[in-house]
Amino acid sequence: MQSTSKSLRRRYARTGTGLSHPLLAIWAVLASAIVLMPMLAIGWLAVSGGSADWPHLIENVIPRATGRTLLLVALTGAATAFIGILTAWLVASCEFPLRRFLSAALVLPLAIPAYLAAYAFGELLTFTGPVQGLIRLIFGFQTSRDYWFPDVRSLGGAVLVLSSVLYPYIYLACRSMFLMQGRAAADVARTLGAGPLKVFFRIQIPMARPAIMIGLTLVAMETLNDIGAVEFLGVQTLTFSIFDTWLNRGSLAGAAQIACIMLLFVVALMMVERAARRRQRFSSQKTTAAVHDLARLTLSGWKKWAATTACLLPVLSGFAVPFFILGNYALKRLDQFLAPRLLSALLHSILVSGLTALVAVLLGFVLAYAARTGRSRTTEAAGRLASFGYGVPGTVLAIGVLFPLAALDNAVDAQIRGTFGISTGLLMSGTGFAIVYACTVRFLTMAEGTLEAGFQKLSPHLDMAARALGRTSGQTLRTVLLPMMRPAVLTAALLVFIETMKELSATIMLRPFNFNTLATLVYEDASRAKVEDASVAAMIIVIAGMIPVILVSRSLERRP
Repeated sequence: MQSTSKSLRRRYARTGTGLSHPLLAIWAVLASAIVLMPMLAIGWLAVSGGSADWPHLIENVIPRATGRTLLLVALTGAATAFIGILTAWLVASCEFPLRRFLSAALVLPLAIPAYLAAYAFGELLTFTGPVQGLIRLIFGFQTSRDYWFPDVRSLGGAVLVLSSVLYPYIYLACRSMFLMQGRAAADVARTLGAGPLKVFFRIQIPMARPAIMIGLTLVAMETLNDIGAVEFLGVQTLTFSIFDTWLNRGSLAGAAQIACIMLLFVVALMMVERAARRRQRFSSQKTTAAVHDLARLTLSGWKKWAATTACLLPVLSGFAVPFFILGNYALKRLDQFLAPRLLSALLHSILVSGLTALVAVLLGFVLAYAARTGRSRTTEAAGRLASFGYGVPGTVLAIGVLFPLAALDNAVDAQIRGTFGISTGLLMSGTGFAIVYACTVRFLTMAEGTLEAGFQKLSPHLDMAARALGRTSGQTLRTVLLPMMRPAVLTAALLVFIETMKELSATIMLRPFNFNTLATLVYEDASRAKVEDASVAAMIIVIAGMIPVILVSRSLERRP
């Protein structure tokens, strides 16, 4: 029996589990080339576009924008780390009122895009908002000169908004680490006489450092990608400078040169993230204790209410404030649900998001299946290159996508015009195809990672058994693997669909004339100081974004 199993493994290794390895490798390389082409186009455009704008950029734009970007990333990272680590430690290690509810609710801010949170905080904290109105009512102030109130449209306001909605990245990573390792080590340390604070700083924080770094890099990438919140709050970052240089100054080459600087930040962040993941995998192999049997530290007196308050405030700031402010506006404008402008934007969002989900899942399936059938340097390199797109901000992708598509459109138009005397116009760069392409590049990693996790749950012996029973590689894929992969495929499609619906940075720069999605519709109304009119479309985005968040929250509720 053992010799038969060994012979099956040797046959499995020779023939693979599906399509032939060379064909899969070719498809994987093509998928990675789709991701890599925009980045190569940015480099080419930055080098060949000339240096006419470079003196102005290097003197007036890049130093200020780079400084603001680094400061925003650093302050947002510090704020999200404080909130995420503290709340994760409290729900994982302590027992206090509403702990189980707050453990799941702390994920809810992920459903709120940063630009929607910025619009909501602007309505809440401006001079005409309810907070300052209440201050004037209580103290009898008449004008803004009678008292001081921090300006939400500032760097500090941007840090407040971004940290309110991005801290769950660190919370989720640290919570899992504290549950897997921190509580086990903490129990051992307490038996040796260490107090809770000493255990937290000397044992649990160092053990969670890889998870913290992963969360921080994700926060930094999302901060770099944001354009709606920083523009609304008046913070000139590199992302906004790309947008301003391209659309307002009419310099595509100058925008590409700024984009190259941003790519350096992205590469550095991704190197840090990969190093942190390697350390996390190494340390997780050392876990031997059963998490479910570990006891939490029961808080009493003022400490338990302080813990409840500490976990409740981020939920109120990151979810309740945007949800209730925008929801209140939307309830007063229910008639807009049937407005042609909103229905058109909703249709465009569904169409673009659906096509992006379809393409991303197909390409992600190729990459994940290629990794399953046989590890080779080609497929591993293709997977790494394909994952690069997620860290690239949407404004950078927009430039990289537009340039090659416009060149292809012009070539096709010249050929058809010369042959038939007919102008084809902009077939790809002037349609929603450009948005689909950019979003596919950005969210391909999300689809590929979900599908790879699904494949890892399927034993390789399934493939070997099917091949031993006479099934071809194609039949094994169709009749055995695909039916079992259906939940992972649907999950990947849902995640990409919703993230594309929320995407603003690439969409606002690539959309054709008179082509609005829900995100760009909200952006247009908010730019004209009509946040109330944007509330209906905003609530549709929020409700759609809550679907994956609810799934994550349910999984957290099933854990200790």
